[in-house]
Amino acid sequence: MKINDQKLSSTERAVFALRSLYDRYGYSQYKMGKFEEYDLYAENKSFLVSDSIITFTGSGGKLLALKPDVTLSIVKSTKDEPGTVSKVYYNENVYRAKDGDRDFGEIMQAGLECIGDIDAYSVSEVIMLAAKSLSLISEDFVLDISHLGIISSAIESLGLSASGKSGVLAAISDKNLHSALAICAEEGVETEKTALLSALITSYGEPQKVLSEIEGYLDENGKVAADELRNVLSMLGDDIPMDKIRIDFSVAGDMSYYCGFAISGFIRGVSKSILSGGQYDNLLCRMGRRSGAVGFAIYLDLLSELEEERDEFDVDVLLLYDEKADISALRKEADRLTKEGMSVSAQRAIPEKMRYKKLFRFTEGGAVEI
Repeated sequence: MKINDQKLSSTERAVFALRSLYDRYGYSQYKMGKFEEYDLYAENKSFLVSDSIITFTGSGGKLLALKPDVTLSIVKSTKDEPGTVSKVYYNENVYRAKDGDRDFGEIMQAGLECIGDIDAYSVSEVIMLAAKSLSLISEDFVLDISHLGIISSAIESLGLSASGKSGVLAAISDKNLHSALAICAEEGVETEKTALLSALITSYGEPQKVLSEIEGYLDENGKVAADELRNVLSMLGDDIPMDKIRIDFSVAGDMSYYCGFAISGFIRGVSKSILSGGQYDNLLCRMGRRSGAVGFAIYLDLLSELEEERDEFDVDVLLLYDEKADISALRKEADRLTKEGMSVSAQRAIPEKMRYKKLFRFTEGGAVEI
């Protein structure tokens, strides 16, 4: 069946395009039920976008949750197999409170996960697919990328307390240089030691430019992470427009779960990040696993912010008939018009507010334009 793309919403078009993209790169669709044992989410609440979870008691007495997340369920379904990775994608509705909203909502989410013995190829493929995913939704996109190894080395070099490290990481995420330097001053960090921290917060833009700006401040661990970042960027492929890729060290996360690369995607017309992801090896480690993992989620519900192109007409042809019409002949006439590429609504009267290009009346001789 040929799908009329013009009749699809932005979200529907995105779902079809993304599914086709992920299929081509060997990712299999993952389907999950609406419910999962609550303990899975309770033990990893800080990994979730929202820690508000709808729970209820199942018939067997176990506490169940209406799924607020897909990634944790996917991780639970995979096994550690040296030399192999599980590649899956999903299009699922999750249930949680939206940002700034105390009420729960049903949120459409798509994404993919690569879990197992991941390497540089695995990471570069996921980042490449993130960029391609954004380009399928809109040509006007930006994919921000960072490396938590660089951020971690910068924070560790300051010799801060645990609360100081947490505060500085939050300041980096908020691009708040004043707050970061204030924390360092309170803990007695010498000003010259904050040069890398300042560079991470203020630098943004084209990868080679940003890496050149911070290179002189990096320690050995930071240099290793920067080399990994350069290597993966070089592997993205010629069809990824590098002017759409930006380094932004405010793309960070909870380091008890995340490590390595982190990404965040934006498209014009949507006020928030529509794509987020990265490496979350530490999550698997906390779950007693040996595997690594990298993936991303796309928040399709945000596409409602895009201005939809409203069709000028609801239908090409409004075909009027009366109670005496030969229904079989009417059916054939409607089929004939649709085969000519027109959309047809057969009605006995003109519906209020219907917009149509042409008005036809069905007669014994066929459809006659009025």
